[in-house]
Amino acid sequence: MVQAVGPRGRKVRILATLGPASDTREMIAKLMAAGADAFRINMSHGDQAAKIKLVQAIRSLEEQTRRPSTILFDLQGPKLRVGRFAGGGVEVPTGSRFLLDRSSEPGTPERVELPHAELFEAVGEGDRLLIDDGKVRLRVSAVTPDRIETIVEVGGRISDNKGVNVPDVLVPIPALTEKDRSDLQFALDQGADFIALSFVQRAEDVEEARALIGDKAALMVKIEKPAAIERLEGILAHADAAMVARGDLGVELPPEAVPALQKQIVARCRELGKPVIVATQMLESMIHSPTATRAEVSDVANAIYDGADAVMLSAESAAGDYPCEAVQMMDRIGRSVEADPGYAARVHFTATPAEPTTADALSESAGSIANTVPIAAMVCYTSTGSTARRIARERGPVPLLVMTASKTVARRMGLVWGVHAVNTRDVSSFEEMVAKAKRMALRTKLAGGGQRLVILAGIPFGKTGSTNVMHVAQLVGDELDDYAGA
Repeated sequence: MVQAVGPRGRKVRILATLGPASDTREMIAKLMAAGADAFRINMSHGDQAAKIKLVQAIRSLEEQTRRPSTILFDLQGPKLRVGRFAGGGVEVPTGSRFLLDRSSEPGTPERVELPHAELFEAVGEGDRLLIDDGKVRLRVSAVTPDRIETIVEVGGRISDNKGVNVPDVLVPIPALTEKDRSDLQFALDQGADFIALSFVQRAEDVEEARALIGDKAALMVKIEKPAAIERLEGILAHADAAMVARGDLGVELPPEAVPALQKQIVARCRELGKPVIVATQMLESMIHSPTATRAEVSDVANAIYDGADAVMLSAESAAGDYPCEAVQMMDRIGRSVEADPGYAARVHFTATPAEPTTADALSESAGSIANTVPIAAMVCYTSTGSTARRIARERGPVPLLVMTASKTVARRMGLVWGVHAVNTRDVSSFEEMVAKAKRMALRTKLAGGGQRLVILAGIPFGKTGSTNVMHVAQLVGDELDDYAGA
């Protein structure tokens, strides 16, 4: 029997990737119980038919867990790869010359096909080509329309179809391949809550995806290319959320540059009030070990101290031996960090000044009240999720109970810091607004007798973009018995 899943008791969200180790309804239910708030479906592996079963399993658990489910579809993106070799692979020694050409003949120790015509026009002398996540490093010595001559700076083995990274140039290829377009339409048909766009390089990449998605899903950009760092403002302007995808970012940039960039991206997303996820190799050792290393625990904790909305598990939950244990470890780290007396000060190193709007002013005031008088929770009525994100941006000291008549909005709240969303009918009066807020806070155990709530809503009720009311309410007397039975 699947149990109801209430508020987590921590504010950072956990995004778990599904795969061979976690592709059954039973395992997904266990991951939810362990602490997973949202699920990533990676379109780089498997076929679309298999993904339908994952979506059905996640959605079928909504009613039993009494919690909106959140699904992120991650598109593969334009992965660059070398061709095939006569023997499946070759060793290329450091200091040797190696040729990349457009011939489909099987590769040899001296050459291999590079089936990407765009690269022959984009790269120039002195540029780097990184093979197999940087294990083999080549430096371009000469280029013609059909040949890229290189010197091997770091030798090693290159095998069939290994990936190629080109960190020194803006590669003139679209962020959406034909496969991505097919997968994107499939994800929208399946009711995806978020679409993650891989290998974004420019704002135009995001605009192209936005034109296809419209408002059917929230659009998340994966920051994993040096070109995206240089154009971060334009990219974030067209996105709803971002992911710090440290895998490819750490291949194309020096590894020591990634921590500072991670902090910069997280801080900028927080300033904009857009959810931000930190991902890749967070608990890598738990793919095959039931416990994490101290360094991994510190890495996850660091992202939480920075105020990231969510931390992500990749292979740990998708293909590892201990998927539930990995989620539980993330959960314990989150609770431990947020219980630190110094957490509040650290998470507010990033300033989030209010915009000159009523909703922003009220959101900032709600946080101030919660820091001044004893408040059990904040309650927000929203039809689009905008006010909820504004309040979450403040990183307040208490949980945020989000009430929305939109199931879509409730599901998208699964990657927003500190939020517990409830899909419920709209209210029609001030009295009903207060009564329902009290009832839901009591039912979810976010508040009890004698405790106060800060309630935000818009009048007239149900009108988009009208947040203009803040009310402090207290659960007292006979109300407790009335609400407990409601």
